[in-house]
Amino acid sequence: MSAQNSAGIQTLLDSEREAQKIVQKDRTKRVKDARSEAQKEIEEYRKQKDEEFKKFEKEHTSGNKKAEEDASADADDKLKEIKEAGGKTGDKVVEELLRVVTEIKPEVPDRVNAPPQA
Repeated sequence: MSAQNSAGIQTLLDSEREAQKIVQKDRTKRVKDARSEAQKEIEEYRKQKDEEFKKFEKEHTSGNKKAEEDASADADDKLKEIKEAGGKTGDKVVEELLRVVTEIKPEVPDRVNAPPQA
């Protein structure tokens, strides 16, 4: 009977080990499933927030684009004015610079001629 009990106990232990393996496999599968489900939810949430951000950005940057266009137009106008002014008086300015650089008139600074202060 002892051998029969021993065999029965061994069968029960084997069955318990087998059951533990099955339970462990099931747990592992559930964890993987939960992980993949969580990843899907994260991706959906990320897409939703990206869409919200793009919508927000589109609504609030339209004013910036208008301001940029206005600033660009103003800058173009100013550049045009500067180029026109340069075209009109550019030659005179160059001639005056060359005259001043080439015609040297040495002068003594006022502080050198001034009497020493006591």
